[in-house]
Amino acid sequence: MYRILLLEDDEMLSQTLKSILEEEGYSVSLAKNANEAIDLSYDSRYDLYLFDINVPFGNGIDLLHDLREAGDKTPAFFITALKDIKSVSKGFDAGCDDYIKKPFDMDELLIRIEAILKKYNPYLKYGDIEYSIEDDIVLKDSKELEMGEVSKNILLVFLKNIGKIVHKDALYDVMHKPSDVALRVQINKLKKELGINIINIRGVGYKLEEL
Repeated sequence: MYRILLLEDDEMLSQTLKSILEEEGYSVSLAKNANEAIDLSYDSRYDLYLFDINVPFGNGIDLLHDLREAGDKTPAFFITALKDIKSVSKGFDAGCDDYIKKPFDMDELLIRIEAILKKYNPYLKYGDIEYSIEDDIVLKDSKELEMGEVSKNILLVFLKNIGKIVHKDALYDVMHKPSDVALRVQINKLKKELGINIINIRGVGYKLEEL
């Protein structure tokens, strides 16, 4: 599940955004001012920052600039009523990846969020499970799991084909000593360790159910 830090002091807008984003499967933390946002960013890892600019105790541009100076590379974009080119320029100079002006179309915001997460986040995600392709590690509830190479290979195949039938041959290809019995053992192990629903499609293969 992707985690978003939303900095917005308009309570009605922030609650509306939070509700819609959570319906789309995102986990959202709310900050009403710059101080709350900086504290949350230090306490937890996020996949995306959504910052308003004019907020109490600072502003979103300075906040993002400070985060970038501290080495935080989390993708970020501003949602703001400011429309002048100077403000837009300052936002990008501070290190933002995108910029959307209020009032905005929610569908457009969701499209932009999805695009930026796919571009910058090196994780495949399924519920509370994350697979870091770059580091070759599996996380559950943000904690690294000790998994064997074959288990990770099989999991990766499923994460790339969520909701689709994966034929046995495709799973055999990532096993050292493939057999029907060995595959069943690996599938049951994944189901037990990760709490995921992998269905046996008799005579064909397996399918990781969509959430």
